[in-house]
Amino acid sequence: MPFVTTRDGVDIFFKDWGPRDARPIVFHHGWPLSSDDWDGQMLFFLSKGYRVVAHDRRGHGRSAQVSDGHDMDHYAADAFAVAEALDLRNAVHIGHSTGGGEVARYVARHGEPSGRVAKAVLVSAVPPLMLKTETNPGGLPLEVFDGFRQALAGNRAQFFLDVPTGPFYGFNRPGAKVDQGVIWNWWRQGMMGSAKAHYDGIKAFSETDQTEDLKAIGVPTLVLHGEDDQIVPIADSAHESIKHLRHGTLKTYPGFSHGMLTVNAGTLNADLLAFVEA
Repeated sequence: MPFVTTRDGVDIFFKDWGPRDARPIVFHHGWPLSSDDWDGQMLFFLSKGYRVVAHDRRGHGRSAQVSDGHDMDHYAADAFAVAEALDLRNAVHIGHSTGGGEVARYVARHGEPSGRVAKAVLVSAVPPLMLKTETNPGGLPLEVFDGFRQALAGNRAQFFLDVPTGPFYGFNRPGAKVDQGVIWNWWRQGMMGSAKAHYDGIKAFSETDQTEDLKAIGVPTLVLHGEDDQIVPIADSAHESIKHLRHGTLKTYPGFSHGMLTVNAGTLNADLLAFVEA
């Protein structure tokens, strides 16, 4: 399997499909998943002639299950290690959920300074800040994330079944069409990773204030969010992020869930392609 080794010695698994001279689209997955969560988008863009790249975040999927570095700074640096190793230029970086936070920090700290990024997309993304604080009164209370940690430590396998069965894809909504394959694929990806990485990652995605990252992004940035997102509520994420982006465009989807990239892939893929080709 292909790996890139970071400066601090962590082996990061990656996929690199398509013509090497084609424009690269780089995908950053959400918590606690892997690059496999992007299969629908990677196959779609591959069919359109693009080079598609995705990596497993440290401690997730097939990447090394290291003890440390489960924070946005390391996540972004690891993504840069992949971009450097593959010499990706003029790339579009697309991130979902925690991966959206990773994209924001990558673009601000690494992508633009190195001249490697052309556009960015934040899908159902966690920036600017999920946690409720004095300066972020619309965020979620710390007790919500403490509950995640307690459930993960107590019975990770059950927790990773409850999340996709319920709020992640909106399967808990009346009349929802439940897809068991989607649920088990989410569970499979989650259980491949490290409990330590997943536990520490909760703090990373909930307590990292990325307001300054958003302000620093100068490339065109598309913000996509489902209006019925029960995991990352739209009011304190997309609606706030767009205020800080210099060249941002916001598109929202009535009734769509946090996992809309999977269960509404046809709609999302068309909108992503339109932005990439604009």
